Amino acid sequence: MHNTDDSVELGQRIAAARAAKNLSLRQLAEKLNVTPSLLSQIERGLANPSLNTLRMIAVSLDVPLFSLFIEPAAVNNLITRADNRKKIIFPHSNWEYTLLSPDLNGAIEMVLMTVPPHSQTAQIPLSHIGEEIAYVMSGTLTLYLGDSVEELGEGDSVKIPPSLPHMWENRDETEATVIFAVTPPSF
Repeated sequence: MHNTDDSVELGQRIAAARAAKNLSLRQLAEKLNVTPSLLSQIERGLANPSLNTLRMIAVSLDVPLFSLFIEPAAVNNLITRADNRKKIIFPHSNWEYTLLSPDLNGAIEMVLMTVPPHSQTAQIPLSHIGEEIAYVMSGTLTLYLGDSVEELGEGDSVKIPPSLPHMWENRDETEATVIFAVTPPSF
């Protein structure tokens, strides 16, 4: 998301997803509570959306977040090599999401989430259509899950039902990693 080409491609994918849902620029802007002008700038690659805005766009368009970043072309290879994974890196927050599945085709996706110290995934808990199983590989995290707040440590796992608002927070000094599966692909 650093250079203009990436911003233009992201904007084009957002515009294509909006068109596929038969939503006007104004209709989507209203759903996101942003101005049509800002949404237009995002779609033309002139403005970079925040992580929260990207998540809200994905939720509003009912598409996986990763679909806004990767080519829609099918991947024939069933193996995803460690040095050839698709990543979303948010430079201002240092959050990193790595798609472990070869693509978004099929009934399930696997994602590795790298959680920097003293950060959280969103400003408020958000929900998505997919059911999720998350496994904490390293570190300690606070999970806001519906009305509950739970501490999860290395080796803990959690099932997050569809549409249940949730948010991850790393309150520690060390990075945490979480691997999760989502079905259907919606992240």
